[in-house]
Amino acid sequence: MFSRRVLMVIVSFCVLGLAANAQAALSKDSQKVKNAVIKIYSTLTPPDYFTPWRLLNSQQSSGSGAVIAGKRILTNAHVIADASYLQVQKNGQPKKYLARVDFVSHAADLAILKVEDESFFDGITPLKVGKLPEPLETVSVFGYPFGGNTLSITQGVLSRVEHQFYAHAGGYLLAGQIDAAINPGNSGGPVIAGDKIVGVVMQANTGARAENLGYFVPPSVIRHILKDADDSEHNGFVNLGLRTQSLESPALRGAHKLTEGQNGALIVKVFEGSVSEGKLFPGDVILAIDGYDVAEDRSIEFRKNQRTNFKYALDQHHVGDTIKLKISRDGKTQTVKLKAAPSRRNYSLVLAERFGAQPSYFIYGGVVFVPLNMNLIKRWGSSWHSKAPIDFLSARGQWRSPEKTELVVALKVLPADVNLGFHDWKNWIIESVNGQPIKDFASFVEQVRGNQQEYLTLADSDGYQIVLNKQNSEASLDDILARYRVPMAFSMDLEPKTAEQ
Repeated sequence: MFSRRVLMVIVSFCVLGLAANAQAALSKDSQKVKNAVIKIYSTLTPPDYFTPWRLLNSQQSSGSGAVIAGKRILTNAHVIADASYLQVQKNGQPKKYLARVDFVSHAADLAILKVEDESFFDGITPLKVGKLPEPLETVSVFGYPFGGNTLSITQGVLSRVEHQFYAHAGGYLLAGQIDAAINPGNSGGPVIAGDKIVGVVMQANTGARAENLGYFVPPSVIRHILKDADDSEHNGFVNLGLRTQSLESPALRGAHKLTEGQNGALIVKVFEGSVSEGKLFPGDVILAIDGYDVAEDRSIEFRKNQRTNFKYALDQHHVGDTIKLKISRDGKTQTVKLKAAPSRRNYSLVLAERFGAQPSYFIYGGVVFVPLNMNLIKRWGSSWHSKAPIDFLSARGQWRSPEKTELVVALKVLPADVNLGFHDWKNWIIESVNGQPIKDFASFVEQVRGNQQEYLTLADSDGYQIVLNKQNSEASLDDILARYRVPMAFSMDLEPKTAEQ
């Protein structure tokens, strides 16, 4: 029979052995993750929306990414947006490899890269996507932030999960919040729990009252984009094409004949051409989506004791799926089924931000015309919310209609005799051409090109006008382009159609 002392020694060795095995497994998992975290070098050459025929100076930037199945690298869209040259580098290796963008979702701030030389992936075990951590669960952030060239690992806990506006392109999607240190260069790096990806770092909170707060793209959004990428066609997230209002007011609930205990989201607008047109109407109340009950603040419980915007239920769908809604219409409950369609990104008169494309522009009589979009508004820098023209900012709250889908801006005037008296006009929203309303930028260009009158009269909603002589405007075009070194009078997308086309 063993003595107590001998037994304690044996137990101690067993505990030490188990601890050693656990440490070895942990070390193995950690090394696997380290090998799969990639540094990305980007040469960014974005267009200049203040001078739309030019590019801004190239900028060198870096970010992080993680190798996933299929010899692919998962990263942020903003790491590679407007990139003219991409390279990737393995952890601890000096060689850089040429890469290209295989798929991108700017709304979700996610991109998938491929490497030209597939030997790059030798010795790397792809990481799998895990499940969303629980609140207060510890996670690790892997990446290559500024201040050094080697891999950095920080830790934090998941503190919050809810819908947020993504900083890159304004998508409104589920996001996780952690208190790990996140700095420039961390973007695109994986958030790890165990040896699985549970998020992709996308942005830090730079507010003066918040410290060490960062946000990541959660697994549900990652999986949605990976499935969307299967056919290489970007469909994005579905959109019902409507606007809703919360029902926290008892009087508002009563006015719409909701019974005791009924709550939901009040529909206030249904856009023409949307999947909801003809099936849902202003005044309907959405009570539930796919079995998720909608609360009076338009939230749903997406997992036990955790709530977020009801859009979460829609975000789980792909194009072609059936979405089941329970609604209240005039006090009567009924079920409506909708077939998920691709999102139009936004229904605002201000066009959504674009990447990797030449800006549209048109020059006539020395006046530079452009469509109003978020690219132009953000050209005023990080403080665009306060520095961009007030008319541009207020237009973001105006909805499209069949009669008007875009706004046209007289961006600037290239001074010449033909536009004398208007040399200081800029950032001016135009409503009509020779008294005819403007629907969109392309039709505006056709209105100007097709003008047969002696004068071209451009007016805003208050009646102020720019008037240009047709003959002088056309005769002076080449001289104006040469004087201001403008290569063409219009962007390539506005090339006049020939009779054969």
